[in-house]
Amino acid sequence: MSLYSNPILRHVPSFASILLISSLLRVALIIYSEWHDAHSIVKYTDVDYRVFSDAARFVLNPSDGNRAEGTLASLLEIGSPYTRATYRYTPLLAVLLVPNEWLHPSFGKFVFAAADILAGVLIYKLLVSAILPRATVLVSLHLLSPLVFTISTRGSSESVLSLFVLATLYCALRGRWDAAAVLLGLSTHWKIYPFVYGVACLGVIGHERRGGGRSKGWLRSVVCPQTVRFGLASGATFLALGAGMYAIWGAPFLDESYLYHLHRLDHRHNFSPYFYLVYLTYPGSSPSPGAADAVVAWWKQLLRSPLTSFVPQMSLALGTGLLFGRRRDDLVFAWFVQTFVFVVFNKVCTSQYFLWYTLFLPLLIPQLSMSARRAAAYGAVWIGTQALWLAEAYKLEFLGQNVFFALWVRGLVYVVGNCWVLVGIMNAYRR
Repeated sequence: MSLYSNPILRHVPSFASILLISSLLRVALIIYSEWHDAHSIVKYTDVDYRVFSDAARFVLNPSDGNRAEGTLASLLEIGSPYTRATYRYTPLLAVLLVPNEWLHPSFGKFVFAAADILAGVLIYKLLVSAILPRATVLVSLHLLSPLVFTISTRGSSESVLSLFVLATLYCALRGRWDAAAVLLGLSTHWKIYPFVYGVACLGVIGHERRGGGRSKGWLRSVVCPQTVRFGLASGATFLALGAGMYAIWGAPFLDESYLYHLHRLDHRHNFSPYFYLVYLTYPGSSPSPGAADAVVAWWKQLLRSPLTSFVPQMSLALGTGLLFGRRRDDLVFAWFVQTFVFVVFNKVCTSQYFLWYTLFLPLLIPQLSMSARRAAAYGAVWIGTQALWLAEAYKLEFLGQNVFFALWVRGLVYVVGNCWVLVGIMNAYRR
């Protein structure tokens, strides 16, 4: 697929122009969000941003019933972000948004938008130095993507994590493994899923140590001083950050940031194929009198168990990392596939999660060999399955119709369609 064979594409603006347009677009949307939220019942700002802002306010203003609970708390006059119900993130996010109180309530949106722009700069640098001499068209897929700029300007923090992940990839592709290990530990602290990338990194480091020859076994290829150093550096970064947060904020940090996600039961509608099963077995959902006090049947326990989604999800995410993590040039592909299957088979899946794997598309597209017709078909299926689900979700969310089963069926269509798209991309990859 030649991106520059079309004469129209030769007249694409420079990267500096795209960067300026992207920045102005985000600033305009943030300013517009202030006006929109003041004049509309349906808010432009994401509800999560209000959670972040409230958490930052609690950190900045300690009071009775709102104090950090760690061993170092007595040395600090600081509140707890977990006083805000539904705050399930690292305290660093709340600390990052403390200027919301000092400067302006939209400060955090500008931070998230800036993270978007910096991620675009990293994508451009990777494309220019490692993949293509001209990369403006591809980097525009990130900087001018409605999914990307809408989510960040509405106040989602996903752009910060995307920046951390891209920085990790940037260092890994240049062989700066110590820096990559530290950044991977930071990314995993921010949100746990990037730890799966470590498997592919270990495979690449071990394969390079053996000179690129055929390995006698994955375990023997990854157990060497270089891989142990990478693992220790990454793990130490993650543990050091966790220990620091625990020392200040105590048990609520562990419970809300990490342990909550292990036993989380989300019966609200989302793209996940597991949501309907959780909905049917959710505590208190049984119409039978006294059912809440009865011993739950083994099959309900199985459906509620995190292992039901965790085992297939981790098997695929880690397995693809083991399979494709061999060469440094394959890291983009390996991380894309790992993230794609992680999202599709996650027990909770919303549109924001799509950013986790679409982040790699500008870097992956030059390595794909497919016709424009097939690329359009994949894009149509990817968008179409979401639209099909959203049309049914509208009936539930806004019309109050009982369409849970029909929505679940459409969720299965979404899973099958996305798997077909992934297989097509894997077949088109030029190794």
